Amino acid sequence: MPDRPRRLVVAITGATGAVYGVRLLQVLKTLPGMETHLVVSDAAVLTLHQETGLQRKEVEALANVVHKQHNIGASIASGSFQSDGMVIAPCSMRTLASVAHGLSDNLIARAADVALKERRRLVLMVRETPFNLAHLRNMTAVTEMGGIVFPPLPSFYHRPQSIAEMVDHTVARVLDLFGVEHQLAPRWDGLTATASK
Repeated sequence: MPDRPRRLVVAITGATGAVYGVRLLQVLKTLPGMETHLVVSDAAVLTLHQETGLQRKEVEALANVVHKQHNIGASIASGSFQSDGMVIAPCSMRTLASVAHGLSDNLIARAADVALKERRRLVLMVRETPFNLAHLRNMTAVTEMGGIVFPPLPSFYHRPQSIAEMVDHTVARVLDLFGVEHQLAPRWDGLTATASK
C-alpha cells in the first residue's frame, strides 16, 4: 500500500458542544502527517456561532479538506477512499438516528455508514440529556454495528481548573481511541500514597 497521510473524517452537527469539534480540529492541525476531512452541518453553523463565536469559514480553515453536507458524491462517501475513521463531534440525536438506521440521508450519515461497513473506527460524541428510549436504542444499535458511543462527559480526578482543560481531557481520550499521540492531557498514574490513606 502506498504511503499516505493518516486521515480522519470529522463532522460537526448542531448539538451543543461545538467546542469539541473545534478543539479536535485545532489539535489535529498541529500533528504532522495528519489529514482532516471536515463536514459541518447546516445546524452546526448556528451552534458554532452561538457557543464559540466562530463563523463557518473560521472552522473550515482548520481542516485540510472541506466537504458540503449535501454532497453525497464527495470522496468520503465511498469505501474506496481510505481513512483511519471518523469522529462526529458533537453528534446530535438526529444524526445518531440516521447512523443507527443506515439512512445515509446526508454526507455525515453516509460517511459514518462507510466507516461502519468498512470496519473503520467510528466515534459518536453524542450530546443530549436525559436520554429517552429511542436515544438509548439507537446508541445500542450503533454499538452493535461496531461504532463507539462517546458522550463527552467531563472527568474531575485530574482537578481541571477551567472548561478548556475539561475539553482537552475529553478530546485527548478521543485521540487515544485512534492511537494518535498527543500531549494534550495528563494520564492517570494511580492513586498517590497520600491520597489512598
